Amino acid sequence: MVKTARARYTLEYKLEAVRMVKGGQSLAAVSKILGIADQTLYNWVKASREGRLSGASARPVDPQQMELARLRAELARVKMERDVLKKATAYFAKESA
Repeated sequence: MVKTARARYTLEYKLEAVRMVKGGQSLAAVSKILGIADQTLYNWVKASREGRLSGASARPVDPQQMELARLRAELARVKMERDVLKKATAYFAKESA
C-alpha cells in the first residue's frame, strides 16, 4: 500500500471556499471548482458555522490562487446561467412554433 501525503489547506483558502458556498453556489460546484472532496468542504462549512474552523499556517495562499478560485467560481456561475437561458430559449422557441 502506498502512503500519500495528506493535503493541508490554509485558513484563508478554507474561508474563501466557505464564502463561495455561503454566497449561493452549491457545495458540489465549489468542491469541483476547487478540486476538493465534497465531504471536506461540507466539514469546513459546518466548522465555520460552529466557529471552529482552523487551517494550516505552513503554506500561505498566493493572491493569484485566490483570484484563480474566484474566477473559477464566477465561470461556473456564468456557465450555469447560460445553460438556463439556452433551455428557456429552446422552450419558448418550441412554444411559438
